[in-house]
Amino acid sequence: MTEREFDDLTAKERQGLATEAELAALEPYRARRAVFMAAGFGSRLAPLTLEKPKPLIPVFGRPIIASLLDAVLAAGIEEIYIVRGYMAEAFDELLEEYPMIRFIENPIYNETNNISSVLQAAEYLQNAYVFEADLLLQNPSLISRYQYSSNFLGVPVAHTDDWCFPVKDGVIQRVQKGGENCCHMFGVSYWTGEDGWHLGEDIPRAFRQEENRQAFFEAVPLNIFHDHYTVRVRPCTFEDIQEIDTLEELKALDTAYAD
Repeated sequence: MTEREFDDLTAKERQGLATEAELAALEPYRARRAVFMAAGFGSRLAPLTLEKPKPLIPVFGRPIIASLLDAVLAAGIEEIYIVRGYMAEAFDELLEEYPMIRFIENPIYNETNNISSVLQAAEYLQNAYVFEADLLLQNPSLISRYQYSSNFLGVPVAHTDDWCFPVKDGVIQRVQKGGENCCHMFGVSYWTGEDGWHLGEDIPRAFRQEENRQAFFEAVPLNIFHDHYTVRVRPCTFEDIQEIDTLEELKALDTAYAD
């Protein structure tokens, strides 16, 4: 199926006009699972994170992670994994509203970077979204039922000092810290069945090398084994999704935290 045909069929599906044959043609592109990386401490949001993990900090009265979980369920995805580490048992509170969640433990979360969290979930990366669990999603339509290719969300910018992607013809060239005329990276990615299988092989392969233990997992498909993947950028805006890094940013967003 070409990308144009895919776009036409998904538009019909959203309108409820797709035939059974057209839905069957879309089935290989259906997102089947979601993996959340939620093992870290979130030190920049201390002292709130001394009491609970960052993804559970309330924003507008609900845990940050809830905006992502709600979008995943709205897209028809009920195979949900949360990789946890710091204050792991605190995530049990989510089971009351989201009983389908399955937890994966990361016993080395405080010794490595997020590559170790994806390592624990390596068998679940096919036809899967992978999320940083501390993002506030304000445009849930970004998490759609079908995806044509592996991709990351990114905001086109003229300059950033943050993590970003140089992009050529819509394809991510690498991930780096800071850049010009690039895309600001958000930690929301999707992996096709084929690419998810390769990622499940390449993450352990990279992790076996000591120099990669402190890598972000994104470096595996975008830098270390770049030749194994064609990963596209899916444009979004800073209004669509927010990463709350500091208490000051949280106060500016949610008046419940005002002094």
